[in-house]
Amino acid sequence: MTAPIRLALVGMGKIAHDQHLPAIAGHSGLELAATVSRSGESVGGLPFFRNVEELAASGTAIDAVALCTPPQVRHAIALFCIEQGWHVFLEKPPGATLAEVAALDDAARAKGVSLFASWHSRYADGVEPARAWLAERNVRRATITWREDVRVWHPGQDWIWEPGGFGVFDPGINALSIATRILPRPFFVETAELDVPSNRAAPIAARVAFRDTAGCAIAMDLDFRQEGPQHWDIEVETDAGTLKLAKGGSVLTIDGEETLAHDSDLHGEYPGLYARFAEIVRAGESDVDVSPLRLVADAFLRGRHVTVEPFVE
Repeated sequence: MTAPIRLALVGMGKIAHDQHLPAIAGHSGLELAATVSRSGESVGGLPFFRNVEELAASGTAIDAVALCTPPQVRHAIALFCIEQGWHVFLEKPPGATLAEVAALDDAARAKGVSLFASWHSRYADGVEPARAWLAERNVRRATITWREDVRVWHPGQDWIWEPGGFGVFDPGINALSIATRILPRPFFVETAELDVPSNRAAPIAARVAFRDTAGCAIAMDLDFRQEGPQHWDIEVETDAGTLKLAKGGSVLTIDGEETLAHDSDLHGEYPGLYARFAEIVRAGESDVDVSPLRLVADAFLRGRHVTVEPFVE
């Protein structure tokens, strides 16, 4: 029997409690060994530390870390962990910039440890069936609609509005992680319009026009101000019908006929992420796909920034 991978969870916010802890507990190949947070929060009586430097100095046996911190501070933490010889799981987005993630990838390879840029929405139940269906069709047009209420899903998370926090692209990058997985051809940003509240540094809404390498148009509509029904949908028109992924990828329909439906919560995605992380650690590999992050960076680079009314939570 191979010993479980001893893992420390770094950053004990909402995503750690809602998704990471249950997924780690449910994987027989992983063992939660410690937690790290500024509040010094312990889980189940396990050792806890206020930063990764304290964790390393403690001598606690650790094989890997999962980083659930905001992206702005993640590079320094991840680099320190790599230098300790620990495998590193990065929550999405994997970093505040592309260059940061590339530097971490180089460092991990040099140290001989695994680095995982995780994209949880790719593990929604409808994603792989959608990818397989689209692979045999000619895509004509696609639309991405990701509209949610920031007050409901990100309460009190001021970091999301700061430079490097991505604003509405923090959930929007989930849509792009699915689109880059299921669409058969690469695509790129043509134009973008970003609505930035006058009292914030990141956009609250965005409209982005993409085009793929065969000239197919892909339109994306993101909005953090959505009230009422929330929308996490991707619709793809092909020469053989229309495919729709709804509820973040958990419901798949083709020409209006539901072919796959599951509970709309996201607890099924993180077990898949941790299974993949354990797999690459055992194999001595890394999995670092930055294509969703590259598209976000290009949207900021090409985007026209429009100042809108202040956002008050």
